[in-house]
Amino acid sequence: MNRSLLILGAGGHGKVVLDVAESMKCYEVIHFLDDGKEAGEEVLGHQVVGKISECHLHSRDYTDAIVALGNNKVRLELTKKLQVLGYHIPILIHPTSVVSQYTNIKEGTVIMPQAVVNADAKIGTACIINTGAIIEHDCEVGDGAHIAYRSALGGGAKVGHEVLVDIGVAVGRNVEIKGEE
Repeated sequence: MNRSLLILGAGGHGKVVLDVAESMKCYEVIHFLDDGKEAGEEVLGHQVVGKISECHLHSRDYTDAIVALGNNKVRLELTKKLQVLGYHIPILIHPTSVVSQYTNIKEGTVIMPQAVVNADAKIGTACIINTGAIIEHDCEVGDGAHIAYRSALGGGAKVGHEVLVDIGVAVGRNVEIKGEE
């Protein structure tokens, strides 16, 4: 079966997720769902096929689906909904990132260009590891978290569910930032 991807969200983050997916060279078809655009519109040459609330209508048409929304809570909730609908939720990793073979990364996570994820790091469901972010050894990143561009987690740091570690923030070794439980 040819692989196809449905991206929920065609805004700025959706464009970057599209770019990561294309760079992986594993999808023949990539389309969007977006509430702010009409079906038939194009984003970077890829068609919008409906609204996000219509994701249940497309589960037989696409092998994979991923949520590309910046809101951590909504991204995680929609990822869970896609799982219930039977979509395969991929892990997207840009080829310029460096990801240790000894990591544990869960579905729906996107790792952007030039990010580094080192040995024994654990990355939850529906996370964003943004451009140039560094996740050192033994770190834990909770479900729905966003590690923004050029931020860094020192060895053993823990970031809770749905937490945003903002642009350029350095989290020290073994520091814990609690999130939603």
